[in-house]
Amino acid sequence: MANFTAKDVQRLRLDTGLGMMDAKKALEANDGDFEAAKKYLREKGIIKSGERTGRANEQGAVAAANTGAAAALVELRCETDFVAKSPDFSALAEEMAQAVAERGEPAEDEFKERLDTLRITLKENIDVGRVVRFEAVEGAVLDTYLHVQNDRGVNGVMVELVGGDQSLAHEVSLHVAHARPQWRTREEVPEERIAAEREVLENLTRNEGKPEAAIPKIVEGRIGGFYRDNVLVEQAYVKDAKQSVQQFLGGARVTRFAQVEIGRG
Repeated sequence: MANFTAKDVQRLRLDTGLGMMDAKKALEANDGDFEAAKKYLREKGIIKSGERTGRANEQGAVAAANTGAAAALVELRCETDFVAKSPDFSALAEEMAQAVAERGEPAEDEFKERLDTLRITLKENIDVGRVVRFEAVEGAVLDTYLHVQNDRGVNGVMVELVGGDQSLAHEVSLHVAHARPQWRTREEVPEERIAAEREVLENLTRNEGKPEAAIPKIVEGRIGGFYRDNVLVEQAYVKDAKQSVQQFLGGARVTRFAQVEIGRG
């Protein structure tokens, strides 16, 4: 059993600019030890100890692709807005998203040589950021939405919906792009996250001078507000704040969603 997670693979990819398979193999060869995996990659000549890899790359472009049977979001990162807006950069992100949608996440490794060439040509730390793929379950529809700004995608959304049509799925995608929910339902919110929020709200309420006996009820009300701000089905629908997303959906159900946005980890 592997001593690392998908997040560890992602971290090594972002730190080295390598594809998913190279990062995974390096961690497998080193029992999940991150620093040992980086050393292994250097010793193998796969990466070099250079300043380019270490430079911050907080700009980039997001691309989306949807075949109907599967959909994908791909984030390509770079250092400057100038590079992010270049046609070659955006085109590569779009090709990668289409390949991942059609053939799965390992397809990103098909672009390793082109990424290396782009790094050399543009003299920037360019690598693949977040990659998300949904393969539609039976009876579901997939929708993707991409908000374009300054000639590149900056906010990509992917939604899987059961019990509704493509049009409804698209409306939910537009909502997610605007409202940025963190979770689909309140059951998906980690218990430790709620515990931390509750502690903050209890201290806030107490510091406001509220009676001690009233604090639990006030905190519960504020926890409800936290859910309404962050949980998709409990958010006010962006086109009609008088109803929640769940009310807008009617009998339909969002089974999962993803959002990849430049500048937001």
